Amino acid sequence: MVIREALQRGDVEEAITRVNDLNPEILDTNPSLYFHLQQQKLIEYIRHGRVVEALQFAQDELAPRGEESPEFLAELERTMALLAFDSSSSAPSAITDLLSPAQRMKTAGEVNAAILDSFSQGKEAKLAQLLKLLCWGEGLLSERAEFPKVTRCGLPMA
Repeated sequence: MVIREALQRGDVEEAITRVNDLNPEILDTNPSLYFHLQQQKLIEYIRHGRVVEALQFAQDELAPRGEESPEFLAELERTMALLAFDSSSSAPSAITDLLSPAQRMKTAGEVNAAILDSFSQGKEAKLAQLLKLLCWGEGLLSERAEFPKVTRCGLPMA
């Protein structure tokens, strides 16, 4: 929750620090997530009018990653396009959505999913996983023996 709150208020550095405190391997093993956090940091520089810092950060941190991946390069170019407009009202909606609260939420959701995955909790509820495992086990056992099946709402399953 603390990491999500940090991202929602635009404090990407705190979020990165907290993720690393929780499990340093999360960002090391997920280059896409790390790029998106760095992209969010760039967006926050632009949002606050810190153009020189944004340009320096993009050159030092994001440009090398853009060279590694065409997907990262396209995202970097889209983000840098924010600098070409005086205000978000004159920019096309295809890039101004980066400045919306939904972008922060998207990044926070990606971080949350990575954290859950790192603790092997995944996105699926434990109960759903257990039911799938139970059905699989029943299928194997029914080939070898007769036994009472799990019922649904008190009625035997067909």
